[in-house]
Amino acid sequence: MNNNILKNIKGTFDSLPNEQIVKNQIISKLKNNFEAYGYLPLETSILCNYDLLASKYAGGAEILKEVYTLKDQGNRDIGLRYDLTVPFSKVIAANVNKEISLPFRRYEIGKVFRDGPVKLGRNREFYQCDVDLCGISGIYPEIEMLLMASKCYKDLGINIEIEWNNRKVLSGLIKECNIEEEYISRVILSVDKLAKIGEDGVIKELEELNINKDKLDKLFSYFKLDIDTLINNFKDSTNEILKEGISEIEELQTYINKFNLNECVFTPYLARGLEIYTGTIWEVFDRQKRITSSIGAGGRYDKIITNFIDDGNVYPAVGMTFGLVPIYEIMSLEKKNSSVYDLYIIPMDTKYESLLLAKKLRDNGVKVIIEMNNKKVKKAFEWANKNNVPFVTVIGETEINTEIIKIKNMNESSEKEVNINDINSILNIINKID
Repeated sequence: MNNNILKNIKGTFDSLPNEQIVKNQIISKLKNNFEAYGYLPLETSILCNYDLLASKYAGGAEILKEVYTLKDQGNRDIGLRYDLTVPFSKVIAANVNKEISLPFRRYEIGKVFRDGPVKLGRNREFYQCDVDLCGISGIYPEIEMLLMASKCYKDLGINIEIEWNNRKVLSGLIKECNIEEEYISRVILSVDKLAKIGEDGVIKELEELNINKDKLDKLFSYFKLDIDTLINNFKDSTNEILKEGISEIEELQTYINKFNLNECVFTPYLARGLEIYTGTIWEVFDRQKRITSSIGAGGRYDKIITNFIDDGNVYPAVGMTFGLVPIYEIMSLEKKNSSVYDLYIIPMDTKYESLLLAKKLRDNGVKVIIEMNNKKVKKAFEWANKNNVPFVTVIGETEINTEIIKIKNMNESSEKEVNINDINSILNIINKID
């Protein structure tokens, strides 16, 4: 067989058990938090009509450059979903006032596909872990979502910084500099890179638009103001979109202060690239910078579902995604070893007795694996070490006759003796209860 066909496509990876165990643990912690905040599980199709993905109310022209496209046997244009937000919007549009009533909270964890640049923490096939809420306006959902994000990353052991902004403020500041309306989207895309390429880099990107440099210098000066100064300077502005945005960031900052969300940092040039966002936006970063790209992001998008349904009503929405791949990369850099097994049983001509003990423990929620290849004891212990199995027991004729087994704690290199029929005591040892 040609070895080249065995290679993964660039930007895609197979997840072997040691990796998938950690990913499953991440997903489990996220699900627990999502459900604690009232979000319901939802699954959407990976295959989408291309026209849905290309809709002017979806991700915009930039993201379409990264869409994987194909045709089905009916010669219809199909695309692989590039995020979970657009399919969620489709579900709401197709089911509102039927199967779904508003407000509606959902979470979805699934693969998305983008034919973009590949780097550490950013692949072409990757999982997104999304939460979205449709049907509530105002800032209240945003602060709850920021609180949930803070809790999720604390549970994962990652110290984060959340950069946040408001698209109304950003658009309003650009208008305040008298930059032409038709250039606003291009300016937003460029200033979003300000932290990476600096003022000179942004100016270079915008040279072809012939925007007066004084206007850009004025815009950059606004970006250097802290949030309190921005609020004081523009809360009474006649620029309506700016005034509305300033009111929203003032309210959100009040909540951030009250809840001591010190990880939240106002960043007035943050844009989040995609054109779908209409209000508050944020990106989550690893404070230790083990991954430089964002490890989560979110924002308000009030127009997508509203325009999909187009029935004269407004369908406000806000959502957030947690990046499973970059979160995993951080946790793997920490070399946190995990095992899917709790106990490894090594039978010595005691197949029935070993299976019986395993069944009793499994019935009580213990994850047990039995040695079935007749490895020698030394080799079996080496396997247990390699696979990070925390507890091992050998069951031979002596153990059966005396009804006493030794359970070895592999992490502490200690042993405890227990009656093979005393399931509660065995459970206590495995669960480290004295």
